[in-house]
Amino acid sequence: MLNIRLQRTGKKGQAYFRVIVVEHTKKPKGEFLELLGSYDPHMKKFVVKKDKIEAWIVKGAQVSPTVNNLMVNYKIWDRPKVQSWKAKKKEAVKSVAGEQKPKVETVIKEEPVITEEPAKEAEVAV
Repeated sequence: MLNIRLQRTGKKGQAYFRVIVVEHTKKPKGEFLELLGSYDPHMKKFVVKKDKIEAWIVKGAQVSPTVNNLMVNYKIWDRPKVQSWKAKKKEAVKSVAGEQKPKVETVIKEEPVITEEPAKEAEVAV
């Protein structure tokens, strides 16, 4: 399956993205089939080739949620936005983190202390 997605380039702290078409099994920084545009989040600049994106969609490529939302934000097409990430539920995180192992109670049985009385000497009849 083909994906139209972002590929990060640029130095640390200076992100810059390419909009590419790539096989979904390829690594994000690997080879791509075609460069469709670019996105500079610092300058708020998004440039894409809409006709080429639509041609790839006709061929069966899927648009990633982030690229779809960028195209909607920059009014390149009129499609609904898609949820690109999902926040973790706080209850689930607490239950997993707060989940404790069942306490194993160690019961030490105290054996009754037997005190031996000094043996009574048998009375010897003389």
